[in-house]
Amino acid sequence: MLARRTTLPPSIFLVLVGLGLGFVPGMPRIALRPDLVMTLLLPPLLYSAGVGMSWKGFRAHLRPILLMAIGCVLFTAGSVAVVARTLLDLTWSVGFVLGAVVAPPDAVAPMAIAKRIPVPRRVLAILEGEGLVNDATALILFSFAIAAVVEGGRFSPTAAVGSFAAIVAGEIVWGIMVGWGALILRRMAHEPRVEIVLAMLTPYAAFWIPESLGGSGVLAAVTAGLFVSFNGPRYISPATRLQGFFVWDLIIYLIEGVIFLLTGLQAPVIADSLGEADWLRLGLAAVSVTGAIILVRFVWVFTATYLPCWLLPSWRKRDPAPPWQETFAIGFTGIRGVVSLAAALSIPLMSGPAPFPERGLLLLVTFVVILVTLVGQGFSFPWVIRKLGLSAMGKREADEAKQREVAARVAGIDAALSRLDRLQSAGLAPDTVEILRRRHGDRRAYFVAACRDLESGEAVAHSMALQLEFLEAERAAIADLYARGALEDEARRRIERELDLDESRIRHAAESGASRVT
Repeated sequence: MLARRTTLPPSIFLVLVGLGLGFVPGMPRIALRPDLVMTLLLPPLLYSAGVGMSWKGFRAHLRPILLMAIGCVLFTAGSVAVVARTLLDLTWSVGFVLGAVVAPPDAVAPMAIAKRIPVPRRVLAILEGEGLVNDATALILFSFAIAAVVEGGRFSPTAAVGSFAAIVAGEIVWGIMVGWGALILRRMAHEPRVEIVLAMLTPYAAFWIPESLGGSGVLAAVTAGLFVSFNGPRYISPATRLQGFFVWDLIIYLIEGVIFLLTGLQAPVIADSLGEADWLRLGLAAVSVTGAIILVRFVWVFTATYLPCWLLPSWRKRDPAPPWQETFAIGFTGIRGVVSLAAALSIPLMSGPAPFPERGLLLLVTFVVILVTLVGQGFSFPWVIRKLGLSAMGKREADEAKQREVAARVAGIDAALSRLDRLQSAGLAPDTVEILRRRHGDRRAYFVAACRDLESGEAVAHSMALQLEFLEAERAAIADLYARGALEDEARRRIERELDLDESRIRHAAESGASRVT
């Protein structure tokens, strides 16, 4: 509620609240367990994001997504390693540990901010796809870098590339298998509650097995979500979809809130781990690494986007370069989050018989990077989008998409009316035909009016207000009958449920008919 009143994105607000609470005198230290985040909180977030991701959008923008999720992560990690080696005198292996930790932008925070404002679909698709895949790249690189530190700097690039390819291929195959198996079991269940339980177990089945075998589990969970999203309409019943939507919405809402709050609470935990540190050196490390990851992301995004078009005319003709404003927005949105924090906290305390080198510095730098990118870039992202003119572009795209959506609804109603004509010819009772024709005709007129008045939304809002007023009159009458003892409790609950469903349908239809993006 306070986030709404202050117009701050809830993710930023919760991090700041956790940061403030952490330094309250007497507040106990609440250390975030990395295994808790990775194995319990992260899988449902990844799976839900995969389910919500547009498969068509993911496939259409696969090249830039992979360039960001793999190329940009590796480029960022290498650049951070160079900075750590040059300015901070860290070993190459420790530098790559730091680079792998801070390289992947978060999968949750950018979308939570971007979806609050109108943004072009291409930008959203690339940011969302990048966030879903890049964690796998970073976590695999992180495991290689940790092994190199523990083993005294020994590292085989050839073996690392082979292992990376095997892990990626294995997780994609496993994610498809888990998604397919989950859909088969859900269709066999024929019970919404059982289906929802199976859906809640799916991300863990996809994540835990590869993670326990030395992979990351990230790609498997995302792949399972994408597979279920694409094939779900053929296997999942309407009753399950209705209940599952509210269950998943609540689960994700709670997990995201817990993660952002715990992120802020880690500040005093990290401060305690530093001891008597060289604060000038720590400050240099935090500033130089934060500046490096912001700068190299812009360098990578613009180079990967425009260099092929400049060098290869055939490429430019086949895949024209997007407007620079979109490229700038993607480069600007490099918000780090909980995966970076969990990875940093999972750095072992010991490297053989000796303490892990510079562990306190790595923790502090990671937290500063998260704080600066999440609060600084996250808070200014809406302003940047407006200044670039992308909000107007996103609004136009949203209006066009809504026009197509309403037109599809009208086409669906026309198909139902055509089926009714055939049933009438086959001998369906005239009274039944008239009732159904009137009902669907009213719905068709409603959406035609919504399509015609989409820009203002006045017809939709007026119709919704009238229908809600009628429902309120029904509720008052039912409450009066119940108070006078003319209605039993079970009957009252059934009627209330029907009225609640009707009100939800009315509000959902009004939102579908409106063009505003909030």
